[in-house]
Amino acid sequence: MRHVLIAVLFAGLAACSPEATAPEPADAPAALPPGRPAIYEAARVGPEEFVRALYAVYATPGASMGEPPRPGQDPIYDRMLNAMIGADFAQAAGEVPTLNYDPICDCQDSGDFTLDSVTVTQSGPAAAEAAVVFTNLGETKRQTLKLVKEGPMWKVSDVLVPGRPPLTEQLMAAIS
Repeated sequence: MRHVLIAVLFAGLAACSPEATAPEPADAPAALPPGRPAIYEAARVGPEEFVRALYAVYATPGASMGEPPRPGQDPIYDRMLNAMIGADFAQAAGEVPTLNYDPICDCQDSGDFTLDSVTVTQSGPAAAEAAVVFTNLGETKRQTLKLVKEGPMWKVSDVLVPGRPPLTEQLMAAIS
C-alpha cells in the first residue's frame, strides 16, 4: 500500500510541474555566426553540419576564420593530417611548403563563393565522406572530404580533388 501512495504522490507532483522544454541541438550551430566557434560546435553535432559550417565561412561575406592556429595544430583536421601539415611546414624551413593553399576551398583567395551541394555518406559511427560542390570566383569545383570522429568532434582526415592525389599522399611525398 505504501508503494501505491508514493507512486500517486509522485504522479500528482509530476502533473503539477511545468513542462521542461529541451533545447534543439541542431539549432545550436546556426545560432553562431560563421567562423571557428560555429565550426567547432557543428563538429559536435554531425558530419554534415560540420561540413556546412566549414564552407559557411567562405559563403558569408565578412565572415572570418579568425587568427589561424599554427600549422599542424588546427582542430578542424584529425591528428594524422595535422601531423603531416606540421611536418610539411617544419621541413619547408621558412620557404613555401607543399600545402600553400587552403585545402577546404582549394584556393588561396575566395570571393563570390557559393556552396552548391553537400552529400554526406556515413560508413560507420566515426567515419564519413562528404562530396562537396562549390563555386568560387566563377569556377565550380568538386572535392570529397574524408571525415573521422575524434572524441566528440568530426574532423577532416583527407581532401580528395578529382585528377590529383589525395592531400595526405601529397604531404607524405613532401615529408618523406
